[in-house]
Amino acid sequence: MNIILLGPPGAGKGTQASHLVADRGMLQLSTGDMLRAARDAGTPVGLKVAAIMAAGELVSDDIVSALIDEKLATMPADQGAIFDGYPRTAAQAGALDTMRAADSLVVALIQVPDEAIVKRMSSRRVCDNCGLTQSVSPDSKSEEEDCPYCGGDLIVRPDDNPETVKTRLKEYHQQTAPILPYYRKKGMLKQVDGMADPDQVTRQIEAILVAL
Repeated sequence: MNIILLGPPGAGKGTQASHLVADRGMLQLSTGDMLRAARDAGTPVGLKVAAIMAAGELVSDDIVSALIDEKLATMPADQGAIFDGYPRTAAQAGALDTMRAADSLVVALIQVPDEAIVKRMSSRRVCDNCGLTQSVSPDSKSEEEDCPYCGGDLIVRPDDNPETVKTRLKEYHQQTAPILPYYRKKGMLKQVDGMADPDQVTRQIEAILVAL
């Protein structure tokens, strides 16, 4: 079984993917991680990726899909894949249809309203020492507090300021949301309440997988 986790930035896709890895032994395919790994490896594709990323441009659908297809080919046939951040566009969705993973694929849409995403991501802080992400209350002076786990400084990631979050949401609605009808028409799209507690979201996704 393979699963696509869809939803706006900050919906909790990464958190749910980590649960599936731990509980089911699935392999998380994060396009961001794969692009950075290809860049650092210095392979022919990696050199193209490095040049594109250095120029501040988006990596083409063809390159991203090629990296995904290449990784799927090396996976054991009985190991499930979690697609985190892929497909983002209609072209990528079409490319995935031609890959081995398309034979047993389910799509879980983690639904969270835009206003909740902005509030959620604006309250996130990251420890500059251990890297742990945590939420703080709106009136918290986290810049004056230490990480409760290691004592490091709590900082706001550049991607988590409200204006950047709104820009990322706009990109999501323009590029990724249009593929939802595609999967809905194929009967593959399952909806999950992303406003629920993370453990409840996990149970919703598990129920989807068990029912298949």
